Amino acid sequence: MATNSSPEGSNNRFAQFKLVLLGESAVGKSSIVHRFVKNTFDDMRESTIGAAFLTQSVKLPEKSATVKFEIWDTAGQERYKSLAPMYYRNANAALCVYDITSRSSFNRAQEWIKELKKQAPENITICLVGNKTDMQEEREVNQEEVDEYITQLQNEGTTLISGECSAKSGDGVLEIFTNIANALPVEEVINNSPRNRSLGSRRSAGVDLGRAPSQNQANTGCC
Repeated sequence: MATNSSPEGSNNRFAQFKLVLLGESAVGKSSIVHRFVKNTFDDMRESTIGAAFLTQSVKLPEKSATVKFEIWDTAGQERYKSLAPMYYRNANAALCVYDITSRSSFNRAQEWIKELKKQAPENITICLVGNKTDMQEEREVNQEEVDEYITQLQNEGTTLISGECSAKSGDGVLEIFTNIANALPVEEVINNSPRNRSLGSRRSAGVDLGRAPSQNQANTGCC
């Protein structure tokens, strides 16, 4: 669910969107999120159990706006697969992550995209992300076949953002989230906000960005 709020007395414009990460276990979903949110990397990071919740914002100077992401990092283990619809059901964007050194993870990412096309909101923004570009010598998924897959989806009427990154080095991570932010309906959310429909209103139908997060929102774990 997308929401909007702007602190009183501020010229900044804010739009908030829910984003979910999907992908096979060990592709680096959590590492990508932590690089984006905290600019850290841990080689020994443990697998996510259920899902983890974090937030981070991206500034879009060309739109004079800031996009705040509510990020749900889902577990990749097969036993948690049935929980995924809980997280992408009302998502505005989804990152389907694969490991460029693992062909099976690329195939699994394509399965997630098929599932999103069938069950996720019709206007969800989907981004296919290849992680671990710092391991080029072990690459199994080349850019040509990724481009071919994207072209195939486009011919079927599906728009897809794609990119590669290294959570370890940080290369490409911010660019991916910025590209997603630019693809989201930022202006529509801001223009349709209760604040713009009724001057003086600071509370939207969802989360008020001018309000301190509740205890539940502040937690980084779920389920």
